[in-house]
Amino acid sequence: MESLFLTRVLDALRSGGEEALFVQDGVETGYGQAFELLRRLYAGLPEGGVVAIDAGNRPETVLLQIAAQLRGSTVLLIAASASSPDRLAAVEMAGVTTLVAENPEDWPAGDARVTTFGELVDRDGTDPVGLPGSVTVVFPSGGTTGTPKLIRHSGIYDGMAHIFAPDPSAPGRTLLIAPMTHMTGNATVLGAILRRESVVLLRDFDAGAVLDAIAEHRITTLSLTPARLAAVLDHPAMTSCDVSSVRGLSLGAAPLSPRRLAQALDVFGPVVGQGYGLTEAPMIASISAAELDGRPERLESVGRIVPGMEARIEDGEVLVRGLSMMDGYHGAEPIGDGWLRTGDLGRFDQEGYLYLLDRANDVIVTGEHGTKVHSTVVEDALARHPLVRSAAVFGVPGEDGELVHAVVVPVASGALSADEVRAHVREFFGREHFVPSDVDFAEALPLTAIGKVDKQALRAPFWAGRRRHIA
Repeated sequence: MESLFLTRVLDALRSGGEEALFVQDGVETGYGQAFELLRRLYAGLPEGGVVAIDAGNRPETVLLQIAAQLRGSTVLLIAASASSPDRLAAVEMAGVTTLVAENPEDWPAGDARVTTFGELVDRDGTDPVGLPGSVTVVFPSGGTTGTPKLIRHSGIYDGMAHIFAPDPSAPGRTLLIAPMTHMTGNATVLGAILRRESVVLLRDFDAGAVLDAIAEHRITTLSLTPARLAAVLDHPAMTSCDVSSVRGLSLGAAPLSPRRLAQALDVFGPVVGQGYGLTEAPMIASISAAELDGRPERLESVGRIVPGMEARIEDGEVLVRGLSMMDGYHGAEPIGDGWLRTGDLGRFDQEGYLYLLDRANDVIVTGEHGTKVHSTVVEDALARHPLVRSAAVFGVPGEDGELVHAVVVPVASGALSADEVRAHVREFFGREHFVPSDVDFAEALPLTAIGKVDKQALRAPFWAGRRRHIA
């Protein structure tokens, strides 16, 4: 039986004709042109094996993924944010046979054949024949706890083929900001193809470029991380930009502060939804704008568990299982009882809405009594201050456990002092253990390639040469 996902993707590419599939840097690539590129990439690939893709947001990246899947290959998508050692480790662990890279000089000689898009497309195309019955994509984990794990997915792709279908009455235009080699960006671009939409590609995130793209291309759907949404909302052009075309703005990758979510709803209207997922389980919970209407307490929730998934709380940690789960970690035994430990701490309310409290490894254990402080709770309190644009809170070494440390981005340089920040937190909580012992000010917070606040980079100088306790 042929893969429903591949069948539907090929149908879209073959039938789209001159309709624009990709728009990047003022250049349009039609569905028919994309299919011809796919035929050439397909002709340049061997059958089977493991194909690794090291490339940014460009049409060839996702078309190569599809071509390799048509050849029956497993696809390894190399994370844009991965370090050189982690990239090499992922390629070795996956047993890569063909590696396609934008910059092949970055890769040392090894067992894999290293090639480029240019070499693959410099040939006559071949029509795909004999579609395989399933597809497999491997995503490396973030590697925050050592060597990254390899996360295998197959079922979600046929699931996407069941969910997404063209809507001729309301053709969409998707703005792709997240890297195609990350789960969010990968699902976004493939979903758009299945819906036969146009995809406007950005190579990197820039708040002004996002607003320009929305206005110029009348973008209907986009996805942002909380840090990137904040940058868009704070951009000077936001007040004059026409965002009325946006029908869906999804937020994910990290919890969003209630103040910022309320601001997004005010600016974009009732089209803003928040989701919760992991690379291991991309769809866990979601909440729509309608569910937030008149219920301000839900601004802090990531929503209810989606159909086909289950979740429970054990020792404060969220555990999940269900249809959107990964096949497993490469080279490891399947999860014994099917329950995945997410590493996120959370709670449910009486109506089944999930509230995330913190990442387990971001909890700060402070004071002689070992009091646990959730960093996101303090960050949300800081975000309520009118002179705070954004903030990150984390633990640093102290004499009695860890100390609460804050890095604050003010609305303007010198807009407030460290004492004012501490006084605000003290007044909000009425408890001293939440109050940052030190406050640093910055023009911006460091972000990972996918747009999350990089707390690892912020913590690193304080913990150099020391081992940190994980709560």
